[in-house]
Amino acid sequence: MADDLPPLREVIARHGLLATKALGQNFLFDEQLLARIAKIPGKLEGQQVLEIGPGPGGLTRALLRAGAQVTAIEMDRRCLPALAELEDAFPGQLKVIEGDATKVAHGIEGPHHVIANLPYNVGTALFVGWLGGEAWPPQWSSLTLMFQQEVAERIVSAPGSSSYGRLAVLAQWRSTAKLAMKVHRSAFTPPPKVMSAVVHLLPETMPEGVSARMLERVTEAAFGQRRKMLRQSLKGLPGALDALEVLGIDSQRRAETLSVGEFVEIARKLS
Repeated sequence: MADDLPPLREVIARHGLLATKALGQNFLFDEQLLARIAKIPGKLEGQQVLEIGPGPGGLTRALLRAGAQVTAIEMDRRCLPALAELEDAFPGQLKVIEGDATKVAHGIEGPHHVIANLPYNVGTALFVGWLGGEAWPPQWSSLTLMFQQEVAERIVSAPGSSSYGRLAVLAQWRSTAKLAMKVHRSAFTPPPKVMSAVVHLLPETMPEGVSARMLERVTEAAFGQRRKMLRQSLKGLPGALDALEVLGIDSQRRAETLSVGEFVEIARKLS
């Protein structure tokens, strides 16, 4: 039955599933494109995968066909009957959790890959949650996530670029982040106003002596007033200006000129 699934457009029409703007939904129908996304993390046969916001199950199909054991979190009750059909087509491979991913996703335990066409309205918050916390390595083995292209470029950007900011530092200080593929707006129904892109992250060794929470505070302060010099943006963070002096970092520099390593050094001094 898994090979005899009806086209996604037919499933959506049969269940009356119009994409809802309030839930940040944009559906992908191109099964070749979805299969390419499912291949980004590598071989998924027998692997645990967490998917957020599966909607009618386009990407879910590709993951199941790749042999993954999928846990899917969906809050739109209209989509549950379509996902139930996939549960029947792939016995024992799919578990659907009805709920809000922002409250459920970070509690999923055990090694798993996170693969998702993230709803636009919650994508960044979920991403920061996966990157945070003192416990490392994380529960996730890899993150393969679709964002608006602008957000994806911020995640993988280098110091000195206009897109470099807090997201880049949080993504890169103990992970590797790369832009895996771009997705044209015309691939979606309805087409969003912006282009999309898929980023792929792998956890790396965490630098010693650094508090993740402190790094979050430093980057929040530094990039919260990114047009100001560090001596202004960091003055509200106790000990930060002394740390700059000890580390030999010019306090007249602006946040976007600091490397990820320099932010880690500042956080280490304050931790």
